[in-house]
Amino acid sequence: MLIGQGFDAHRFAHARRLVLGGVEIPYDQGLLAHSDGDVVIHALCDALLGAAGLGDIGRHFPDSDAAYADIDSRILLRRVIASLGERGLAVHNADLTIIAQRPKLAAHIPEMCARLASDMACDPSRVNVKATTTEQMGFTGRGEGIAASAVVLLTDA
Repeated sequence: MLIGQGFDAHRFAHARRLVLGGVEIPYDQGLLAHSDGDVVIHALCDALLGAAGLGDIGRHFPDSDAAYADIDSRILLRRVIASLGERGLAVHNADLTIIAQRPKLAAHIPEMCARLASDMACDPSRVNVKATTTEQMGFTGRGEGIAASAVVLLTDA
């Protein structure tokens, strides 16, 4: 068994879609990033790559490469999963935390879990997504952006 952890954070930006866990969330701002800014999937990719000893998302999908401009992060996740599969590894489970003062996310979490499980080719019961605030402390508490953390367990496929 291999354990990995990941973290990502992005600031809010106007005229951007807000995408979290592969789900578009109705909100007046999105996250500033080279890709679609999905901090949930970015943290997840870092956890998966870390567990396999393969570096991080920036090494595999650099923001200096125009090929990744505004890319759907679910594509990146599927590429990471394919790379793990080539190494004989599979996702046993993933636990993710979204850190945001707003917007409220509870209604979107079941769809996030379903999409992430589909992209990782694992049972939805093995994917847990939760959201929390920082009680108005720090950059997320001031509504400047969103952060996410992920922990994964990989096993032999």
